[in-house]
Amino acid sequence: MHPWVGLSDEVRLGLLTEWITPELVDEVLATCGRQDANPRPLSRRFMVYFVLALALFQQDSYDDVAENLVGALGEMDQSIPNKSSFTRARQQLGAAPLEAVFRRVAGAIAPPTLEAAFWRGMRVAAVDGFVLDVPENDVTRAAFGGRADSAGQPVGFPQARVVTLTETGTHATIDARIGTFKGGGGEPALATEMADSAAGMMVIMDRGFPSVALWKAYTQAGAHLLIRARTFIAAKPMEILPDGTYLTRMNLAGQRRSHPGGVTVRVIDYQVDGGETIRLLTDLLEPEAGPAAELAALYHERWEVESAYRQLKTFQRGKAEVLRSASPELIRQEIWAHLALHHCLNRIIMRLADGDGLDPDRISFVKILKHTRRSVVLQAGRSTRRLRQFTKQMTTKVARKLDNGLRRLRAADRYTRRPISQYVARRKDQVRHATRRVSAKMITLAPPILQ
Repeated sequence: MHPWVGLSDEVRLGLLTEWITPELVDEVLATCGRQDANPRPLSRRFMVYFVLALALFQQDSYDDVAENLVGALGEMDQSIPNKSSFTRARQQLGAAPLEAVFRRVAGAIAPPTLEAAFWRGMRVAAVDGFVLDVPENDVTRAAFGGRADSAGQPVGFPQARVVTLTETGTHATIDARIGTFKGGGGEPALATEMADSAAGMMVIMDRGFPSVALWKAYTQAGAHLLIRARTFIAAKPMEILPDGTYLTRMNLAGQRRSHPGGVTVRVIDYQVDGGETIRLLTDLLEPEAGPAAELAALYHERWEVESAYRQLKTFQRGKAEVLRSASPELIRQEIWAHLALHHCLNRIIMRLADGDGLDPDRISFVKILKHTRRSVVLQAGRSTRRLRQFTKQMTTKVARKLDNGLRRLRAADRYTRRPISQYVARRKDQVRHATRRVSAKMITLAPPILQ
């Protein structure tokens, strides 16, 4: 009998075990029909923790991750199974249990006392998406697709697309969907599927999302919308409001404004420091319910979702790292693990910030990630004494070590960082400036253009 039989169920995930408890994992496995029929060295409960640990220690090999998990359990680190055994166990587990774990732990976490997470009593969330590079093979290319050059030839790695509903005040993931690089309606279609999770919230989106179907899905679910649009969308005013904003109709392509299939939107045009005109669409049709200046300032909270993606893609996964899984099912399993892990790390940040009365933006995600990794290595089997001591040490270090200080106003030029061709990285006349401090921006509402 393998030495791990009966012992692998004792493995935990350090600080993250507070939210991803053995009881939760067992419930998820039962719901997904993945319980163990017989004792085995790589039990299903252990494999859930192992896949999460693969995301936590993204740069480590299978055996290194296993040693991190079982090193505190004595004799287990002397008989670690080989990589093929872990791969087969992952295949038998599938992606469904990790998705279920994510859905059990995900959700908004900002308390009512965190004013930055709310606007006029509504929780503020943002919808956006990102892509993750996956290993290149015929199966992953066919399943996910990827970029192509002008001749239709693949360029770069295949890519999986992830769209999330993120709480802007805490970077916590409320809901998420995984799709392909192309096909299935892209980001708007995936975003539409999350409408029910946004009930009662103010949801902000970028200009790639406006559509009648998405608008109806979110408003019917009880959410309010603030979406940036291109200036040719909703460009003909139907009614000019006293504050200079206007009402109009947004319809499907080719439909007249009078078509009943469209939706009525309020349009807010404004400029930042006298630059380009930015157009926002909202379902708050009365100026008293949504003052234009407040909504224009609120839209910039959308950038918090980009900070959340930086946490996951650059710090947690590793800059420009390709996911380790080589089949579509295991790729989805790995992505759900990353999403669940990222959410739990932000729960730790929120707890530490709330305990010291700090804005969670001031707590270092990188340091929390390192402390969480250390907690996994230091876990002492069945005894939680050392883990409690480690948690207490983290709490006492918040003000001194984990606090990054007040966030500074900074600006950086946007350019293609990972181009699909070496010839499109930067225009000839584009000068790359370093990230720099800036003063507060001046928002000026723009009058409607009558057509």
